[in-house]
Amino acid sequence: MTGDARPRTNARREAAPPSETAFTLLVQGVLDYGIFMLDPQGYIISWNAGAERIKGYSAADILGEHFSVFYPPEDQSSGKPQWELETAVAEGRLEDEGWRIRKDGSRFWANVVITALWDAQGVLQGFGKVTRDMSERRAAQHALTERRRLFGHLVQAQETERRRIAWDVHDDSIQAMVAVGMRLELLAERVPEPFSAELQRLDATVREAIGRLRSLTFRLHPPGIDRHGLVDGLSSHLEGVVGSSWGMAYSFEHELERAPTSETAITVFRIVQEALLNVHKHARASRVGVRVESVDGGLLTRVVDDGTGAPMSQDGTHEHFGVIEMRERAETAGGWWSMRSVPGTGTTVEFWVPNPLPLQEPAPKDDTL
Repeated sequence: MTGDARPRTNARREAAPPSETAFTLLVQGVLDYGIFMLDPQGYIISWNAGAERIKGYSAADILGEHFSVFYPPEDQSSGKPQWELETAVAEGRLEDEGWRIRKDGSRFWANVVITALWDAQGVLQGFGKVTRDMSERRAAQHALTERRRLFGHLVQAQETERRRIAWDVHDDSIQAMVAVGMRLELLAERVPEPFSAELQRLDATVREAIGRLRSLTFRLHPPGIDRHGLVDGLSSHLEGVVGSSWGMAYSFEHELERAPTSETAITVFRIVQEALLNVHKHARASRVGVRVESVDGGLLTRVVDDGTGAPMSQDGTHEHFGVIEMRERAETAGGWWSMRSVPGTGTTVEFWVPNPLPLQEPAPKDDTL
C-alpha cells in the first residue's frame, strides 16, 4: 500500500454544540437540584424533575403560580421573595439559605440561587432559580456542632478536675508524706542500729512514693503550662517523662510568633501528650521528635517517631480512644488532625489549631479635662 488509509483512532473529535433539545433534557432530568424559571414578575414558567422531587409539586400543580408560595408565612409577610428578585436584578444574582415550604406544608432547609436573565437588548426576560435541599447536611452539621460543644464542655470539666486533683495531691498527700519522711529520717538517726536500718528503708519507700505522686500530678496538670506557657510545659514533659521515665531519645523544636492562649496551649499539650503515649505503648521507637511552629494564624505541630510504623485504624469504628480524643480535641478547637504511618519508617502525627489573639481589656477612661 502506498498510504495509510486507516482512520486515526486517537484523533480529537470536534465537539458539536449541544442542541436546545439536549440542554432541555439535561435540565429536566436533574434530580438533585430544583431548576426552574420565573417570568419577570416571579411567576413559575418551567419546572424540572428535581423541583418536583424536592418541593412535591408536579408541573401541572405549580406552573403559573407565584414562587412566593415556597416561602414560610414570616418571609412572605416581610416581603422577602420580592426583595430577592429585586436584589437579583440589581446585582445579577442572589444566593440564600433558609426555610422553604413543600406542597404538604413541611419545611426544609434550602440553598437557593436566583439569576436574572436578560436578552441581547438588555431587557429582563425573567429569572433562573436553582434550589437544593440541604436539610440532611444541616442536620448533620448541627449534630456535629452539638457533639463538639459537648466534647468541649467535657474537656473543660476534665481539665478543671485534673487541676483540682493535682493541687489536692500536691498540697495534701505529698506534703503529708514529705513530713512523714522527715520524721523517719530523724528517727533513723536516734534509734539503735537494727531499727535504724528498717526506718531508712521505710524512708526510701516514702520518697519513692512521693516521686510517683509528683509524676502523677505532673501528668494531670503540668505546672509549666500555668507558669511559663506551652514551650516550658512541653519541654518539662519531654525531659521528665519521655527522657527520664521512658529512657527515649527526643528532640524539641519551636518557632512561635507569639505565645498561645491558655486554652490553645492546653489543647496542643494534651494532643502531644497522647501522641507521645501512643509512641511509648505501640511504636517500639527509640527516638521521637516534636516540632511546634506558627503557621496561618495558628500552631502546626508534628510528632514524628522512628518506630515500626504499624498503621492504626482510622475508619471511625475501630480506632482506639486515644486517636479519637486527639482528633476531637483538634477539631473542637477549630483545627484539623492527621496521622500517617509508613511500615518500617515510623509514624507522623500532625495537627493544626488556631491561635486567636488574647482578649484585650478595655483601656481605662481618661477623666481628665
